[in-house]
Amino acid sequence: MTDEHDIGDSLTLLADNGDPISIYPSTTTNVVMARIKSVDPENPHFVLELNEGEFLPPGDAVFVAWLRAAKIQFKLSSPDWACTPGEPTLIPLDFPTRCQVLNRRASTRLETPLGIYYMASFVLNGKPYELQLYDFSAGGVGMRAPPRDCQGLYVGRKLQRVRLELGPDSVMIADLEVRLSRTFRSFLLGEQVQIGCQFSNLSPSMQEELARLLDKLNHSKQR
Repeated sequence: MTDEHDIGDSLTLLADNGDPISIYPSTTTNVVMARIKSVDPENPHFVLELNEGEFLPPGDAVFVAWLRAAKIQFKLSSPDWACTPGEPTLIPLDFPTRCQVLNRRASTRLETPLGIYYMASFVLNGKPYELQLYDFSAGGVGMRAPPRDCQGLYVGRKLQRVRLELGPDSVMIADLEVRLSRTFRSFLLGEQVQIGCQFSNLSPSMQEELARLLDKLNHSKQR
């Protein structure tokens, strides 16, 4: 992606959603967490907001975020990452000249409706878990919870007989495998862990039921 308007639209969408951005500085192995505070509607500039306590060291850095059904990645460089006067967490930046769109998901993910808490419940090693669902697709689900509620949910962990609430009066029992685990800071909920899971061993009847639920939710969001 090299068109300035396309890049601006993508950054604006990330800002509007408040999506977390993982920043990988070239001079350290630490991952810096941030989000896009705002995007200039007329000029190729945006404002990055670092999470509280984060520091971006000088030099090159790679920025990575999920945008709809794909991962967006771009590289920027600064000798000092100068902040806005009086605002140490806000850094004004120019648009990148190029963004890569990577790892497009095989199936579109739909966000759960606002104001309705869909949950995933299961037992692991005798310990009960209950995490909020924030999206799901024909391939898997996304969950999130505070770090204290996600202990033991590392990448590769297999979760059996997970009870998924996928809509009003719609419950599905499925096996999952954790494929993604990353920490971010929500400006409403504080520190959270995002857990991305892939369905395992879905029977044909379960696949049909899941497709029906996805279609139902998709149509309700388009109204």
